[in-house]
Amino acid sequence: MDVDAFVAAHHADWLRLEQLVGRGRKLSGPEIDELVELYQRTATHLSVVRSSSPDPALVARLSSLVARGRVTVTGTQAPLWRDLARFVTVSFPAAAYRIRRWWLATTLLSILTGTVTAIWVARNPEVQASIATPFAIRELVERDFANYYTEHAAGAFAFQVWANNAWVSAQALIFGILFGIPTLFLLLRTSVEQLGIVGGLMSAAGKGGVFLGLVLPHGLLELTAVYLACAAGLRLGWTVIDPGPRPRGAALAEEGRAAMSIALGLIGVLLVSGAIEGFVTGHVHTTWLRIGIGVVAEAAFLTYVIVLGRRAVKEGDTGDATLRPATAPTSG
Repeated sequence: MDVDAFVAAHHADWLRLEQLVGRGRKLSGPEIDELVELYQRTATHLSVVRSSSPDPALVARLSSLVARGRVTVTGTQAPLWRDLARFVTVSFPAAAYRIRRWWLATTLLSILTGTVTAIWVARNPEVQASIATPFAIRELVERDFANYYTEHAAGAFAFQVWANNAWVSAQALIFGILFGIPTLFLLLRTSVEQLGIVGGLMSAAGKGGVFLGLVLPHGLLELTAVYLACAAGLRLGWTVIDPGPRPRGAALAEEGRAAMSIALGLIGVLLVSGAIEGFVTGHVHTTWLRIGIGVVAEAAFLTYVIVLGRRAVKEGDTGDATLRPATAPTSG
């Protein structure tokens, strides 16, 4: 084969293919068609050169050009950091904002349940007696409740709290598929046991301020995260019952992927609340400063969800946790 004549005959095609694959902007429809045709033609040229010519420089040039053409034609996955950035700024806040009414409902239900239970426990000595012995209650309100936040090393305690809360949130999400019943049970149990009973016993002993001073710093963000997980689980369970205009399978798939976004996002949120519980709640001795840190963390999280989530939902994002499909050439 006459290499010089072959190069002269096809150089224009190769040059045009280089121009198309090197463009940063979107391609027009005709340009996409031209790109595909030139890629296929150049791949054939490479095969011919490899079998007929010993010229390594030409083989290397065509191999590189065909590889670049293949990437442009078939698409390539965006870098991991870009997917992560999109998840943090779009998918997670969109998934959370999209179920804001469910989230608000679970929050109000939990607070109402916990408050009613605390008042009932605090005002009825017979109820207190049915919960624990007077000695056990005295130990709880005088020593155990406060010591719980300092009896272990801060780092180990923060990790333990994070793991436990992540597990609780995972259960709320996973078991939502069972019509939301286990999720609702978990929500009410958390409200009664952690807020109602303990809060009622502390209030009955005149330690209500101590209870709030130790719970609010981390509890604002922690419970907000748990309520979000419960809201996602309940939304998923309701989708089983009423998928709306979508086919049930498609609706469950969409809501399941959005719930996965919430599950992944809450890993980070609960890590922050665990750090506050481990390093702030039991170790910052100024009550207003402890609560202030919790309020700032809560306000930052809600602002993040509302601002970024509203924008993402307005643009049509549903919070789908799956990575976006590979980027193929598109017309524009």
